[in-house]
Amino acid sequence: MTTILRVPTETDRLTLPALLARNAEDHGDLPALSWRSPDSTDGWTTLTWREVRRETAVLAAGYTARGVRRGEQVLMMMGNRPEHWLSDLALTHLGAVPVTVYGTAAPEQIAHIARHSGARLAVVEGARERARWEPLLADATVPLEALLVVEPEGAGGRTYASLYEAGQQAYDAEEFEAAWQASAADDPLTVVYTSGTTGDPKAVPITHRSVVVNALALDRVVELPDHVAHICYLPFAHIAERMLGIYLPVFRASHVHLCADAAAVAATARALHPAQFFGVPRVWEKLAASVRAALATLPEEQRAAIEAAGETAREHVAFRERGEQPPAELETAYRHAKEKVLDPVLSLAGFERLVWTASASAPMPLDVVRFWAGFGIVVMDAWGLTETVGVFTTNSPSGFRLGSVGRPLHGLELRIAEDGEILVRGETVFSGYLRADGTVDRALDADGWFPTGDIGRIDDDGYLWLTDRKKEMIITSTGKNVSPALVENALKEHPLIGQAFVHGDGHSYLVALLVLDAEMAPAWAAARGVEGGDDMTALAAHPAVREEVDRAVQAANARLNRTEQVKRHRLLAREWGPDTGELTPSLKLRRRVVREQYGKVLDALYEESGT
Repeated sequence: MTTILRVPTETDRLTLPALLARNAEDHGDLPALSWRSPDSTDGWTTLTWREVRRETAVLAAGYTARGVRRGEQVLMMMGNRPEHWLSDLALTHLGAVPVTVYGTAAPEQIAHIARHSGARLAVVEGARERARWEPLLADATVPLEALLVVEPEGAGGRTYASLYEAGQQAYDAEEFEAAWQASAADDPLTVVYTSGTTGDPKAVPITHRSVVVNALALDRVVELPDHVAHICYLPFAHIAERMLGIYLPVFRASHVHLCADAAAVAATARALHPAQFFGVPRVWEKLAASVRAALATLPEEQRAAIEAAGETAREHVAFRERGEQPPAELETAYRHAKEKVLDPVLSLAGFERLVWTASASAPMPLDVVRFWAGFGIVVMDAWGLTETVGVFTTNSPSGFRLGSVGRPLHGLELRIAEDGEILVRGETVFSGYLRADGTVDRALDADGWFPTGDIGRIDDDGYLWLTDRKKEMIITSTGKNVSPALVENALKEHPLIGQAFVHGDGHSYLVALLVLDAEMAPAWAAARGVEGGDDMTALAAHPAVREEVDRAVQAANARLNRTEQVKRHRLLAREWGPDTGELTPSLKLRRRVVREQYGKVLDALYEESGT
């Protein structure tokens, strides 16, 4: 737990700019922001907290010169790059409201956000984004007046570089200080537009106060080294990375490493050997698959030693999970296994120094949690929504249950409605969705409870266990309710199955689409002399692979009740992702998209039996 940081206690100073001023004064020479740079000696360019505040001031002057006013939204569509991070802080210091739009947003979603926000300015990364935004400048229904392009191609148009130059010329220290000091804790810090998988994105206003209150609550349970580094790779349009990659680092005066390409996060971890790491379930799944594939290539004797060490680690974790002190003999065996066997393996992934690991966004498959527990890594699963400013419940070293999403943070409440829906209440819960006219459409009931749309249960020790999204529950033709996530996680326990989609609404039984794991399948095939190599299409069609997947489905069915069992399935070769539309930018399954893209395949699975 960080204890050396001064946190403003006056209510009206609980703002992000106040914390940045503290960082520049108290920790000015410490690293704040780094990004990949081929021109630097170590491959990274780094700004200290003092330099970050100076850059923020210059950019704030530049945005002021471009006519940005207090209270107005400014839209941004950029990756995880310094211009994005610094612009976010600069706009906040002006009292403007930075809003990040997903890079994968459809044209109609971009138009809706531009129209709804009333933004006059958008900052975009390059020619690809510019081409998607320029038509809106000619749309009379959209108030957008100008685009700023960070990486322009060719002449013409306004550029980020020209904004920075204008800021250098216009910068006035007194004006900068006066601007941020005019902000109050209840002013909007950002507006997060939900991903809009079932309609137009909804606007969730987030205040300075709710962010700082959430940060204070997290610091009660999250024990981290001072000024810890964070690998920032998820989209800033998602509340998780806004908290982890911008707000919490400012609060903790920690060090952000920007990872512009999410596919490079594993390589970045190998290079940095971080003390903390956050990954959505799909990231932890893929990392586990990579480790499993590497272990499969080791000699039998070495694999056996790692498996034995893993059993010791899991036994050690089990004692901690029960709140018990591990026996001295087990503690000694675990320390030896960790130092001599497990850490050398983890070091290959850059994970041997981890003291805090976490996940959120979707239910974490229990087999993945147990896999990492075999290395002494307890992935502290958390749960929350954009509407709760991110984390609402979390596991922690002082109390965790593998498979649960933990207990509420300090000062927050939850209860379960009669239909199983999770209701939440507390200071960090928003009041309602922002309308286009600036008013709020209240979303809380008379007692302050917000219905989350998630289904779950609370155990006797106060831990929350997620079932699924309420709107995603399958209702069979016999009236039975089935959680698709529960079935899908059971199917994915076999290392060959990387992704799964279960379908059965209105039918008498379930069917599934299964996707081969791109990391594990080639290794599995090579170990058994199966031809196909890295050709996923050939592997998906190979009889030996199909027989193994059949056995995996049978094994999953044996652990499920009759209603939850999968009667037929189809094996696919191509991995699903955000670029092809099946996953959200935070790597959650877009069920509607999968149903639409594979509708004929799903229908055929039912037609095979004439039902």
